[in-house]
Amino acid sequence: MTHINILDPGASPLDYYGFELRRHRESAGLTQRQLGDIVNYTGSLVGQIETARKLPTPEFSERVDAALGTGGLLSRLVGLVMRSRLPAWFQQVAELEARAVEICSFQTHMTLGLLQTDAYARAVLGALDQTDLDDRTAVRLARQRIFEKGEPPVFWAVLSEAALHQEIGGPKTMREQLAHLLSFENNSRINIQVLPFSAGEHAGLQGSFDLYRFASDPTIVYTESYGSGHPTANPDTVTDCSLRYDHLRASALSLRDSAELIRRAMEERYGEQRDSDGGPVA
Repeated sequence: MTHINILDPGASPLDYYGFELRRHRESAGLTQRQLGDIVNYTGSLVGQIETARKLPTPEFSERVDAALGTGGLLSRLVGLVMRSRLPAWFQQVAELEARAVEICSFQTHMTLGLLQTDAYARAVLGALDQTDLDDRTAVRLARQRIFEKGEPPVFWAVLSEAALHQEIGGPKTMREQLAHLLSFENNSRINIQVLPFSAGEHAGLQGSFDLYRFASDPTIVYTESYGSGHPTANPDTVTDCSLRYDHLRASALSLRDSAELIRRAMEERYGEQRDSDGGPVA
């Protein structure tokens, strides 16, 4: 167990966060319990974060920044902490997400991480491995804060209709996930299209991929396999995948029709089943 007196702020972003949290708390003359009472968390949790045994959340960081008057320091650090806890092979992708001005994603069988709900992400990440599931889920969801920036990226997602039918986490989780997708219906910066089964053969049959476009840097294509990611700026690959994505968007349903298909799947496939008296079936 790490002792607070020997915590090395240079050991990792998480250690640095804990060091700064403790320094500012002590400067304010507060115990861990007192700070916890102010921000509506337990003193034990404050202590665990200070000793780098627990990940801070963005919400915790914002509350502590306000309570201690740190000028947003911890809120700025928490993104670095979360990114550092991603698998090493994925950290570069998180950097691309954070810097991109436009992201185009094609997914063949499930909702991508940037649009996942807590329960859906937990089901995906916990399919074969339940270790540190709370922290791993929090780290995945923290990536979605790119949409809260002053200038968030323009985001295009083409989802295969299969993503609406692959039941991940059970009916309730799927209802919430599809409702979450519909919540972006009037957001001009987050655009979701469904590639219907009726499209037949299409330009994405080789698998899922993402395109990251930047203000001045070359476009990056990202593909993924088991336990590894493959970003490339190879011009031929970028040109090929950009053309493929244009064709996928053309083959997909319009934004409005996509929303209607998502809504129909949510209501008909994952709606509450009721008995003859109108009550929900357990």
